[in-house]
Amino acid sequence: MQLNQVINITAHPIHQKHYEQACKLQLDKEGVLVLKDFLTLPARTAMVDEGINKQSEAFYTSSGHNVYLTQKDPSFADDHPRNRWVQSSKGCITDDQVALDSPLRTLYDSPQLRSFLAFVMGEEHLYPYADSLSSINLHYASQGQELGWHFDNSSFAITLLIQSPKAGGQFEYVTNLRDSSKGDMNYTGVAQVLDGQMQTLKLAMSAGDLVLFRGRDSLHRVTPTQGNTTRMLAVLAYNAEADVALSESARMTFFGRLE
Repeated sequence: MQLNQVINITAHPIHQKHYEQACKLQLDKEGVLVLKDFLTLPARTAMVDEGINKQSEAFYTSSGHNVYLTQKDPSFADDHPRNRWVQSSKGCITDDQVALDSPLRTLYDSPQLRSFLAFVMGEEHLYPYADSLSSINLHYASQGQELGWHFDNSSFAITLLIQSPKAGGQFEYVTNLRDSSKGDMNYTGVAQVLDGQMQTLKLAMSAGDLVLFRGRDSLHRVTPTQGNTTRMLAVLAYNAEADVALSESARMTFFGRLE
């Protein structure tokens, strides 16, 4: 497919400066940007078909972690927000499993899309991962699978919702809950979220939407999928610097292999 067969260019003229600037302003203000119906229907249909065909090849994980994605700290009690465990479970196929003619690859490799994303994210350039697994990932969340509360290690995330579940799979978040640049972990605020004592925001996402999200300081999760329709989400992962590979420990954790 050509790029204009994958992206709904009429609704999302990514080549136009005024559109770039409007998107950047919204992301800078809100910390999240949802581009509704970003994909054409034929492109999304092809992605769903590919996802279904590759699902049996996915690597599945179910693990506990804290919201900071770090090891437990023995200087804090087990029930301290620093050490409280949440659960995440999903399946994943990696970049080397995505077909060469996949519309996901058309998107990811497009210089035009990459230039648009870099501008909106405020980056000079965006580069693919140096390893063979991390650039494009397709995540599966079937009945009961979820993504627990966490802060991202990266400054931004770019995702495409390929298929919505019948119920559940709701993206929830709290913006700017901590200030990682100043070492402020906001344990009190995190505890309130984990205990259900703080109001959270819910992101309206539909299949075919592109979402840009700044999650380093915004706590977020995806609630458990309900029903027999698997939630499928593509992650388009870039780096602000060239020749960066995901660490070996992270590759083993997320993908179950190094290459």
